[in-house]
Amino acid sequence: MKVLFLILIFLHALIHILAFLKAFDLAELKDFTSPVSKPMGLIWLLTLVLLILSSILMMINHPNWWIWGSIGAVLSQILIFQFWSEAKFGSIPNLIIILVSIAAYAQTNFEDMVSKEVAFIQKEYGIIDNKTITKEMITDLPYPVKNWLEKSGVVGKPVMRIVEMEQAFEIKLKPEQNDWFYADAEQYISSYPPAFVWKADLKIMRFLSTIGRDKFIDGKGEMLFKILSIFPVAQDGNNPQINEAALQRFLGEIVWIPTAALEDYITWEAVDHRSAKGTMNFNGTTGSGIFTFNDHGELEQFSALRYMGSGPEAKKIEWVVKVLETKVLNGIKIPVRCNATWRLDEGDWTWSQFEVKKYKF
Repeated sequence: MKVLFLILIFLHALIHILAFLKAFDLAELKDFTSPVSKPMGLIWLLTLVLLILSSILMMINHPNWWIWGSIGAVLSQILIFQFWSEAKFGSIPNLIIILVSIAAYAQTNFEDMVSKEVAFIQKEYGIIDNKTITKEMITDLPYPVKNWLEKSGVVGKPVMRIVEMEQAFEIKLKPEQNDWFYADAEQYISSYPPAFVWKADLKIMRFLSTIGRDKFIDGKGEMLFKILSIFPVAQDGNNPQINEAALQRFLGEIVWIPTAALEDYITWEAVDHRSAKGTMNFNGTTGSGIFTFNDHGELEQFSALRYMGSGPEAKKIEWVVKVLETKVLNGIKIPVRCNATWRLDEGDWTWSQFEVKKYKF
């Protein structure tokens, strides 16, 4: 789609040179009957330059290509109104360029918003702590949690404050959906204060993309998804249900930042030899979940009664994350391939599956 759009801009830009050539008597154009003054010819040339510039910037993935593209398209349309009988069909590519520029502007705003949230986590929450995790620090934890931390490789290493990941994500938006939608995702997690920002570029159709962001900062959660970066299709935030659901997501994902299990905002209770209940309390929001490990100290699944949706009518439904593969990345043993399922009355809905591609802390 990008290639087709670049071709459209380029060809549309080149057409503007015709009026410039006519203005300076450099070519005889029988189909262009209206007289064109030299100043007007220079404006046609300027429009060509702006459109070509925007296509070059887009080609090299410059985020602000849309500024020059939209200016060029608006200027082109003004010229078309002046020479309507000869140039009226140029309105079609101008409209396309303006619409795509609006989407690009919205995308830039969204990226700026997420970048500020990520920077806030990295700078304000990324507290430098040279404290090293020792066996004595995990002695009083329930056996399944202690065994997990020992086998994960955090003992003898510094406290983990910030984790950054890249994920390959697949998602189904409704239980009856057969095919998966693919997304490239990034996630940033802070252990203290507890926070995460997750963003994704979801490919719903060949020519239709959806951007999304899920976050938990200062004890408050928010989820935002937009089609074409413009139209919100899901937006929930700062209500008790979303806050609790986001907190439980953070709790389940401490397996990616294991030293968070030692923070004061989490308390542990043994369930049996392989399972433990973690309860998290932060900024007035509380949530819990059950961690189940195998004998090697690897997480097998995390389950929680979690709000599905938001608002007073939202209900708690069992939410289960199953680990399909575990690897050692950067010296830490973590789950790298998982799926997530809602246990609905009408049957299980496995709505996402994902794989960790890059991991650093």
